Amino acid sequence: MIAGRAHLTYCTNVHPGESWAEVKANLERHTARVKARLAPGRPFGLGLRLSARALEQLAHPEALADLRAVLERHGLYVFTLNGFPYGTFHAVPVKEEVYRPDWLEEERLAYSDRLAELLARLLPDGVDGSVSTVPGAYKPRAAGAEAEADIADRLLRHAARLVRLKRETGRTVGLALEPEPCCLIETVAEAVSFFERRLYGDAAVERLAGLCGLARGEAREALRRHLGVCLDACHAAVEFEDPADAVGALRRAGVPILKVQLSAGLRVFPPDQVRREALRAFADPVYLHQVVARTSDGLVRHADLPEALAAATPAEEWRVHFHVPLFRERLGAFASTRDFLSALLALHAREPISSHLEVETYTWDVLPEEFRREDVAQAVAREIEWVLPQLGGPPPP
Repeated sequence: MIAGRAHLTYCTNVHPGESWAEVKANLERHTARVKARLAPGRPFGLGLRLSARALEQLAHPEALADLRAVLERHGLYVFTLNGFPYGTFHAVPVKEEVYRPDWLEEERLAYSDRLAELLARLLPDGVDGSVSTVPGAYKPRAAGAEAEADIADRLLRHAARLVRLKRETGRTVGLALEPEPCCLIETVAEAVSFFERRLYGDAAVERLAGLCGLARGEAREALRRHLGVCLDACHAAVEFEDPADAVGALRRAGVPILKVQLSAGLRVFPPDQVRREALRAFADPVYLHQVVARTSDGLVRHADLPEALAAATPAEEWRVHFHVPLFRERLGAFASTRDFLSALLALHAREPISSHLEVETYTWDVLPEEFRREDVAQAVAREIEWVLPQLGGPPPP
């Protein structure tokens, strides 16, 4: 749906499902109900998550035709894909394996190429597409200049595929690296530095020009068209970023914000013993829940919530990477970081930050039971209904 001069949707990674059959069932069982509540009689855009398995199945013409039929039957269209989780994403522990294969591995490049090719076939006329992806790699795997250069070269090879795809189809697809705590690119400052050093510099321009047969000026323009960031509001808030400063830094560097993920994490202040004990209910075995502690000496990062609880770092405040429903101001003893998101949406309402806005609360199944007692489709619709007035658009019917 169009809201705030952007396409607004939610990410279907909230629904467990790794095969095309499971994705189809989720679209018809859940997404169709969200659409009927929020946009009856109007097209509703999708933030579609496809695993490598589902993507392989959709390479068959009959499966792709089936997807097109589902979209048409329910008044849906696809404008963005979540290309972050490659494999199983629900019910089994993923932790740091969620990043694998990463941009140090050829499988990530091949998967991203195939996602872009599919998206180009699904995009409506006049709509650009985005694919969000891992921020290079989990930081312990990406130490050193050699690893960084290796990651950058695969990204440039993918950019070359996006250039060729635009030539072949006339459709523009951009790859959006998603900064996340404890990864190679975890802050906006690190994103700007990586793009300026590795993806937008003269060496990168020469590399892309050689791969695609472009003039240097064309290659420079193509890099800024096809490579950008996905600004996840939860991740940025957990890193104690300032919304205006983050957006301003990316704009000054000319790094496009290809997608904004509308999300919120947990705020723990003060992180005393009582609140730390209450946090144990959020320490699930499936996902990483990185913790950033603000101390008198600066920020201290923990790779996962159990590690932070064991360390009990003295701090003024903890912020936890656990995506929580946007319509909840508090979750028991904890506030959420949705004030950061509200500030970001206010910036967008004044001057659009991105043309793609995507609610992403994928942790529904691991929330403490007291905070997820309603149907997931109703919860998703409530999240989008919370967003809409802040974009200056009309309330849902």
